Amino acid sequence: MDFELLNKKGVKEISSLYHKILEHLGEDPTRDGLLKTPERAAKALAFLTQGYDKNPADILKSAMFKEEYSQMVVVKEIDVYSLCEHHMLPFFGQAHIAYIPNGHIVGLSKLPRVVDAFARRLQVQERLTNEIRDCIQDTLNPMGVAVVMECSHLCMQMRGVQKQNSVTTTSAFTGEFLKDTTRKEFISLISSRLH
Repeated sequence: MDFELLNKKGVKEISSLYHKILEHLGEDPTRDGLLKTPERAAKALAFLTQGYDKNPADILKSAMFKEEYSQMVVVKEIDVYSLCEHHMLPFFGQAHIAYIPNGHIVGLSKLPRVVDAFARRLQVQERLTNEIRDCIQDTLNPMGVAVVMECSHLCMQMRGVQKQNSVTTTSAFTGEFLKDTTRKEFISLISSRLH
């Protein structure tokens, strides 16, 4: 659904659903502190799922440049915020991305934007990692792509097993990053504190 359309038309409908949820929880949605909660929650959900309206490949294409640079390009510590599709609870952490150009580079800010476009959907971390990798590979056609994500999941920390210090790491590689030496260089770069 179009994010702007959801803001204009859908917020009222989603707000009424949140109003009913509050009632089912045993709350009084007409009490002072909850009067605007259904509308706020509806707007928050619209914001948190706005990635459905973004085309990540178009984001990359908007800033692709011919360049003969052919060494690793790394953007690390990209903040990630998403909603787990199983419980609609947040998971968050960082993504680390690298690619080896093959005639084209991309504006560096576009890589975090691609992360956001996929993360602002109902997700699982495993699929999110692959979607980012595949989008960069399919759009830029580099010699290889590497993506590593490290996230904390509130569905594990606030409920279920309640393991507050657990972190989930996922990775996805193509091309040159399938080679042990290239992958090790990438892991070394994202593990270092060089800034």
